[in-house]
Amino acid sequence: MNSTRIVVIGSSNTDMVVKSDRLPVPGETILGGAFMMNPGGKGANQAVAAARLGGTVTFIAKTGNDLFGKQSIDMFDEENINTDFIFSDPLNPSGVALIMVDTNGENCIVVASGANGTLGTHDIDKSRTVIESAYIVLMQLEIPIETVEYAAKIASNKGAKVILNPAPAAFLSNDLLKCLYAIVPNKTEAEMLSGIKVHDWKSARQAADIISEKGVDVVVITLGSKGALIKEYDKYTEVPVEKIKAIDTTAAGDTFCGALCVGLSEGMPIEDAVKMANKAAGITVTREGAQVAIPYRKEIEH
Repeated sequence: MNSTRIVVIGSSNTDMVVKSDRLPVPGETILGGAFMMNPGGKGANQAVAAARLGGTVTFIAKTGNDLFGKQSIDMFDEENINTDFIFSDPLNPSGVALIMVDTNGENCIVVASGANGTLGTHDIDKSRTVIESAYIVLMQLEIPIETVEYAAKIASNKGAKVILNPAPAAFLSNDLLKCLYAIVPNKTEAEMLSGIKVHDWKSARQAADIISEKGVDVVVITLGSKGALIKEYDKYTEVPVEKIKAIDTTAAGDTFCGALCVGLSEGMPIEDAVKMANKAAGITVTREGAQVAIPYRKEIEH
């Protein structure tokens, strides 16, 4: 088995981004500044991050039979990502995300899932060989939850490390949680999973305790500018980050997840993998856009 084989199962979108001084309140129209159109989607971002940081990556996804879908596959090919299991939906368009970003780098996102919403268990069956030979399977929740559960079961039965980034936040069944090696929520998602308001290291520990009681051995809660908390079985590790001026936080969490998987696939202890993930995400927030902001391995090593 190739120890750097990472399979990412998830969404592929085209991000349409408008920058403005502040985010509008409901019912308000404000004049924004620059407009950008970038490849995005949590699954695609994580696949690109893992590939740029040195992983051997296969991406399982679904796009529409349209220009956006064809462009994204060309781009994944350029990133040396295996695209053999990106399926085409003849009826639905490729996914699109509308993103607003303010001057502090905070964002607000609405996603039209399109073909992402039709990535089904039958597509997972067609991808079974590559899932069963994976070292790590990384997933998020911009595809149907039953597809995530089905793939998690197949992967965990074959001994793969299944890692879930539970975004956007949703109810997770105990059956799914038991299949996971690790879960990587941000503080908002950790709050939804645990019922604990996460605002510092102490509350992050309390949330991690409740999440791990549901059957997940490793919980990594990302805390933005503070860093990340690891709960590995009964051991807690706080991994702080250097202070960075954020320009755009759009793909920071996705970069973190992709980097974490690469570190683990290379046999790093989880603390070292999280340190690498923090560094990679720290570079991402200093740049605009989603995939265009994701760093390469040489950048985090210098």
